[in-house]
Amino acid sequence: MSHIIRPVPVGTPFHERTLALCESLSYRDWSGYYTVSSYETHHEHEYNAIRNAAALIDISPLFKYLISGPGASRLVNRIITRDVEQMAVGQVVYTPWCDEHGHVIDDGTVARIGAQQFRWTAAEPNLRWFTQNADGMTVTIEDVSEATAALALQGPLSARVLRACADVDIDRLRYFRVASGRIAGVPVDVSRTGYTGDLGYEIWIPGDRAVSVWDALMDAGRLFDITPVGMLALDVARVEAGLLLIDVDFHGSRRAVIQDQTYTPYELGLGRLVQLDKGPFVGHSALRAEAARGPRRQIVGLEVNWSDVEALYDRAGLPPVAPATASRTAVPVLRGERQVGRATTTAWSPTLKRLVAIACVDGRHAAEGARLRLEMSIEGTRHFVGATVVGTPFFNPSRKTATPPL
Repeated sequence: MSHIIRPVPVGTPFHERTLALCESLSYRDWSGYYTVSSYETHHEHEYNAIRNAAALIDISPLFKYLISGPGASRLVNRIITRDVEQMAVGQVVYTPWCDEHGHVIDDGTVARIGAQQFRWTAAEPNLRWFTQNADGMTVTIEDVSEATAALALQGPLSARVLRACADVDIDRLRYFRVASGRIAGVPVDVSRTGYTGDLGYEIWIPGDRAVSVWDALMDAGRLFDITPVGMLALDVARVEAGLLLIDVDFHGSRRAVIQDQTYTPYELGLGRLVQLDKGPFVGHSALRAEAARGPRRQIVGLEVNWSDVEALYDRAGLPPVAPATASRTAVPVLRGERQVGRATTTAWSPTLKRLVAIACVDGRHAAEGARLRLEMSIEGTRHFVGATVVGTPFFNPSRKTATPPL
């Protein structure tokens, strides 16, 4: 069944559980589904679960596709910038895919779950693009977005929760690998992936049996302070991790209205994911040319000078206020008095105790250590504060990639 974008949102397969837990009744629309913004009136406890305990996040609105058949690897290799021939069965890769001009259409994960079978996740609908590129190939493309529920179990105690309830070999499941097993008797795939920049897993579940898996995880997680988590806390965590959000930090080329809204992988800081030495793929020639000349702009991390912020509040006669939620409002970034880019997401990191931003700036100002200025409004008055280009992720704990010990 194809994923249908509806004029009125509906609940995900977990809605009967998340609705009962959502004290704030704060929801948003994500791809036609009701999605919890925060379960409590403030998302502080939810954020702390991601960084200190175990967080359970409903990510069912992602678009999901199964690619199978004798031509499956050939099709995937034709579309993505990564080299599928280097992927082992059970491996997952994060990758962008581009149009013929080398502009990113979307990004997501591709899991090789069989020699010629792949599960593909994306933020936007991509069935038409996949089908167009499969012309003449012996391949089946199935949109399983509606049929497959998904949960992200994230946080330093997430492995303990899975060990307590999952018939999956968690102790040998390495970073960006996937394994099959059962939870509460339900067949699931568990991947060592996530969108929080922390230790975590994503669980792929038959939609009609999703609630059983939710209940098993919540029951097993009580000993580990498991907490259902909404989008506000996830947004802060993904900024700390330096992870990009489509339609916020960049635009997919199919939604772009003007040329400036299109981005290449090199501009997104994803050049490491472009394998030009593999066979031809969509956008290959354009990306080879850009690799030779270098990108004209680049997405970078900014660390805001908090002393400048405090001084502005003091001048206004107010105590300084750290923003509680991540701001998705783009603001200008200057070098001296000239605009050289814009910050697309700005957030206070509770873990780092710093104000950080994801920004797109001109290439000559993208080097780490470059001193820039970021627009900030206080009491409706525009000001500028100092900001320094820094590497991302801002927060990068070793447990993110480590196999958790018993």
